[in-house]
Amino acid sequence: QVQLVESGGGSVQTGGSLRLSCVASGDPDSRKCLGWFRQAPGKERERVAGLYTGGRPTYGDSVKGRFTISRDNANNIVYLEMNSLKPEDTAIYYCVAERFCYLDFRSWRYWGQGTQVTVSS
Repeated sequence: QVQLVESGGGSVQTGGSLRLSCVASGDPDSRKCLGWFRQAPGKERERVAGLYTGGRPTYGDSVKGRFTISRDNANNIVYLEMNSLKPEDTAIYYCVAERFCYLDFRSWRYWGQGTQVTVSS
């Protein structure tokens, strides 16, 4: 089992920045990959970023060049730094954990409770 607790959501204007944090605990093998998904109203969950222990980050096309994922392995925290935010980034953001970094949200077993990000124009 893995537990994930997110923080850092909020409201910003277009062009602003936010940083999300997620503290992970539980089975280390099941959280080798940590990542972020998001879900906007009426839309399917979308992959934002993923980072495998000791690996390189990967990003969804819509956030490349604006978002950065990083890990503090000593403290079991994964971050999502979001810059140049746009109204279309408005969504609930979920921290996820799994043995591997999957593209499909259905392959991830462990999810945080979600944190709301709202970007106004």
